[in-house]
Amino acid sequence: MVVMAGCTPLENLKSGKTSNQCRFFKMKVLKSHMATEIESLIKDSLDPKAIVFPDKSTSYFNIENYVEARLAGESNKQTTIVMLKWVHIAISNAKRNFLGVYHKINGEYLQNYLDEFFTNSIEDILSQFLKG
Repeated sequence: MVVMAGCTPLENLKSGKTSNQCRFFKMKVLKSHMATEIESLIKDSLDPKAIVFPDKSTSYFNIENYVEARLAGESNKQTTIVMLKWVHIAISNAKRNFLGVYHKINGEYLQNYLDEFFTNSIEDILSQFLKG
């Protein structure tokens, strides 16, 4: 499975603190972890001007051909917490939702469950926004 989070770095001008605002998430179940499948997904999903912070997977070695920059630093606990924070939050929220709603999830239909999760999440956010 590939999990993508589109984040925009923000800085508070008064305090100098930085944070990220996530604008979109995408979870896609892969048939394989072959580089061609991942490259096709990246080409179809990301803006060519994007900057990508990937994990250590060796499946996307030609990612630079499809985005502006690939920033791959040394992967350790601290960089994982900072750089992949929103990816881990999305995975945790989806798992919590699935465990609370479904008795058993068949891998054949996992993409459908993920699509439903994100559709319902967006509808919940919009309904809260429109009420307030």
